[in-house]
Amino acid sequence: MRTVFDFSPLYRSSIGFDRLFHALEAANRQDPAGNWPPYDIVKTGDDDYRITMAVAGFARDELAITHEPNLLMVSGQQAGHDNGRYLHHGIAERAFQRRFELADHVKVVAANLENGLLTVDLKRELPEEMKPRRIEIATGAALPKADRPQIDTEKRAA
Repeated sequence: MRTVFDFSPLYRSSIGFDRLFHALEAANRQDPAGNWPPYDIVKTGDDDYRITMAVAGFARDELAITHEPNLLMVSGQQAGHDNGRYLHHGIAERAFQRRFELADHVKVVAANLENGLLTVDLKRELPEEMKPRRIEIATGAALPKADRPQIDTEKRAA
């Protein structure tokens, strides 16, 4: 059983959180493809991640990885279908499209297909201006005072 949340009241009273609400709404939506193909997401370091997808039966040229700002999309489309006379057909050959919401400043580093597993390595790289920096505290001489107009307390209203 899924519960549907209405985030519209929060849109009226919050500014700048649109992306967060869109991500919550996207997570709440039913995925028509279900859980295929299966995948793992592993944190391999402080700012490093790896997505591993089981894409058995797909060749490298039948897979596409697209990286847009805050979105990674992996899709697969097999070229030809074998019209043989199957007694049992259990290997999935259907096309798929899997979307991953990415945080800000997450970049795709590499992608590799080996033994039916597609691995996509990701890294979060903060720009220098966004990294925390240490501010030195000066001692001794005080900072120069700013030139501010003084209010003359000697004058009184008549």
